[in-house]
Amino acid sequence: MRRFLLAQVSDLHIKAEGKLSYRVVDTAAALSRCVEHLMGLAQLPDAVLFTGDLTDFGRPEEYAQLARLIAPLTMPVYLMPGNHDDREAMRKAFASHAYLRQREETIDFVIDDWPLRIVALDTVVPMKSGGALRAHQLEWLQGVLSAAPSRPTLVALHHAPFSTGIGHMDDIGLENSAGLEAVVRGHPQVALVTCGHLHRMIQTRFGGTFASTCPSPAHQVVLDLDDRAASRFTLEPPGFQLHLWREGAGVVSHTATIGTFDGPYPFYEGGTLID
Repeated sequence: MRRFLLAQVSDLHIKAEGKLSYRVVDTAAALSRCVEHLMGLAQLPDAVLFTGDLTDFGRPEEYAQLARLIAPLTMPVYLMPGNHDDREAMRKAFASHAYLRQREETIDFVIDDWPLRIVALDTVVPMKSGGALRAHQLEWLQGVLSAAPSRPTLVALHHAPFSTGIGHMDDIGLENSAGLEAVVRGHPQVALVTCGHLHRMIQTRFGGTFASTCPSPAHQVVLDLDDRAASRFTLEPPGFQLHLWREGAGVVSHTATIGTFDGPYPFYEGGTLID
């Protein structure tokens, strides 16, 4: 059976060396632990997709720090921008990542190297926390999906195209999510729409398929389902996601918690359930 394992990591918020995010979070140490965890998995991912907010301010020194931190990853790495990133600084810092230049204006790209096709959409609006998809991007997506209707596909973007109930995050969500939903609904080969931005694991139905968001390897957004929820973060356990595609079975997503914990312990001893 053919299979493909994709790790998704999002919302790294890497700063220049020695600086803390929001004066609290050591995001560099958090990403280092995440990379170590990924490389220690029993089944190594075939590739890693970083779904935006790679840095805190999109500065060259932050991207240089990011490059050092992800260097231990031995598998292909794909980088997407979020609202904290700068497109041109990304392209300069990762000049060898040719997919970043598939399109001139935005960092939209297609990766056709795996059994599960990866289509990435750039939702960045410069100097804004919220995101948007332009008409030309939706036209491009329509063309890309129409060109391979039988290829199972994962569509990735930074801003979630759905309301979450966390008021302050919904206020900086995605414009024109209805346009994206209409395109996705017309292409049943889309197995999953995956996002970042929310710093939590959230899932819902979207466009006839599923959409989900990924936790951060650093800090998480407080779970407050109020339209007037205050903008706050918490140091809940960090995490990432693993999307497993298997031929005939589709995509199954797992949320992994980063850290070391007691166990593993056996359920059975000598073939008998432990009392």
